[in-house]
Amino acid sequence: MKNNRYSQDIRVFHNKPAPEPGKLVGYGALITVYNLPVPIPDKIALISKKHKRYTTDEWEVYTPRHEPTDTLAGHLTFALKHEGVDLYILKKLFEKVPADEVRDIILKEPTGQYARRIWFFYEWMMGKTLDLPDLKTGNYIDVLDEKLQYPGPSENVPRYRVRNNLPGVRNFCPLIRKTEKLEAYIATHLDRKAEEALTPIRRDILLRAAAFLLVKDSKASYTIEGESPPQNRLQRWGNTIGQAGRNNLSKEELLRLQSLVIENERFMKFGWREQGGFVGEHDRETGFPIPDHISARWQDVEILIEGLIETADKLIRSDFDPVLAATIIAFGFVIIHPFVDGNGRIHRYLIHHILAKKGFAKKNLIFPVSAAILERIPDYREVLEDYSRPRLELIEWKPTPDNNVEVLNETLDLYRYFDATKMAEFLYSCVEQTIQEIIPREVQYLQDYDNFKEEIKQTYDMPDKMIALLVRFLEQGEGSLSKRAKEKEFGMLSEEEIKHIEGIYSDIFE
Repeated sequence: MKNNRYSQDIRVFHNKPAPEPGKLVGYGALITVYNLPVPIPDKIALISKKHKRYTTDEWEVYTPRHEPTDTLAGHLTFALKHEGVDLYILKKLFEKVPADEVRDIILKEPTGQYARRIWFFYEWMMGKTLDLPDLKTGNYIDVLDEKLQYPGPSENVPRYRVRNNLPGVRNFCPLIRKTEKLEAYIATHLDRKAEEALTPIRRDILLRAAAFLLVKDSKASYTIEGESPPQNRLQRWGNTIGQAGRNNLSKEELLRLQSLVIENERFMKFGWREQGGFVGEHDRETGFPIPDHISARWQDVEILIEGLIETADKLIRSDFDPVLAATIIAFGFVIIHPFVDGNGRIHRYLIHHILAKKGFAKKNLIFPVSAAILERIPDYREVLEDYSRPRLELIEWKPTPDNNVEVLNETLDLYRYFDATKMAEFLYSCVEQTIQEIIPREVQYLQDYDNFKEEIKQTYDMPDKMIALLVRFLEQGEGSLSKRAKEKEFGMLSEEEIKHIEGIYSDIFE
C-alpha cells in the first residue's frame, strides 16, 4: 500500500471548507479512498498542522499527536475511537474491502479492542464468518463506546469476547450520538417534573384535561397531514391514542392502526406497500414525481418492520431512555414508510406508544406531542429533510406509468442504519414544550373555566350548556360578545349584565 494513500492534505471535503489546511482522517479518509456512496457525517475529522484541538459545526480538529497509522486499520481504529460507530459507512466499506484484508487486520492484533470490534461489526453486518477461531482469553469490551453514543442493553458474544450493546438489531439499528443538548435534556428528568407538577391538581381536572388533550393531539396530527376530518374521526383517533401502550407492537397491531387511520378502503389499498412510494410533489404539467423523500423499497418493508419491532421490544424491556427509544422507533417507521397512506399519524402514535410502554407518561395522561410538533412544523420538516436530502443522491429510481417511483438499486441499509441524533434532539424539545407549556396551559384553562362557571352560576343561575356556549362566544370575540350573540343567543341579558360577564371573563381568563 502506498504512503499517504489515506491521509490527504485537504482544504475542502464534499463542499465543506476546512477551518484550516490539514489531513483528512477516519471516516472522511475512508470515504475518499474507497469512494464510498454514503451520506456525509455531520462532522469530519481533520489533523491540524498546529497543536490545537477544537470543534466547529462541521469539523472535529485534532492535533498531530492524534494522527493514525496511515493504513486501513489505522483509520478504522481512529474512527471507532474518536468518531463513534457509523454502521452505514462500515457496511459500505466492508462491501468494498476483501474479506482477507479484514482478516489480516484482526490477525495482527486478535485481542486488541478495536480489532475485535472491527471483527464483530464485519460478521454482524455482512452475515459472513471469517476464517478465524473463537477467542478464548481477554476481558469483554463494549462494541459501542458509551462516551460517544447511547448504548442499548448489553449481551456477551463469546466469539469476539465483546458485549453487543447496540440499541438495535441487524435489520434495524439507528444510533444516537451523545450531545450536550441531549445530555442536558436527560439530566432534567422531564417525566419526574411532569409528575410533580400534576400531583397537586384535582383528579377530575386531570381526567378532563386528559380527554381534551387526546382530541387536541388527534386534531394536530391530522392538521400536520393537511387534513380536516369530521369530529367523530378526530374523537376515534384520539381514543386510539389514549390506548397507546396497551398492546404490544407487532405487524398485526400496525395493520390494525392503519385500518383506524384510513376508514374508507374504496380509494386506498390497506396493508404493506406493494409498490414504490415517495413524499413530495408532482410536476404540474407532466405529472412527473418530484420526491423530497423516497420510501424504502416495497420488497424490503417487511424485513425492516420486523427489525423495527424486534428493536422496539429490546428497548422497551431495557432501561434505555424513553424519549430516545421513541425517536428510534417512531422516526424509523416514518422513514421506512411501509404503508401507502397513514404513515405520519402512526409515526406520531408510536411516540405515545413507546413513552407509555416505558412508563414516561404519568397520571394516565398522554402527552400531546403532535400539538408541540404542529407549533414547530418548519423544524419538524427540517429534521426529516436532514435525513432524506443526502440520501436522495444515493437512490436510483425511475418514474412509473402512474407517476410513482420505482427504486432500481439496493437501498435496504439506508433505512436500517442511520444517525438519529437530530431527530432525538427535536423530539426531546417537543416533549419539553409539552410538559412545560401545553399541558399546564390546558390544565389552567380548565381551572379558569370552572372558576368562571361557578361565578356565573352564583350570579345568574345559568345552566351549564349555556355557560359553555357563552365561553365559546367570548373566546371567539377575544373577551367580548358579538352583536349577533347579544341579540340572539343571549338576548335575555341586559347590556349592563353583558359588560359584567365580560369583566368576569377578562379577570379570570386574561
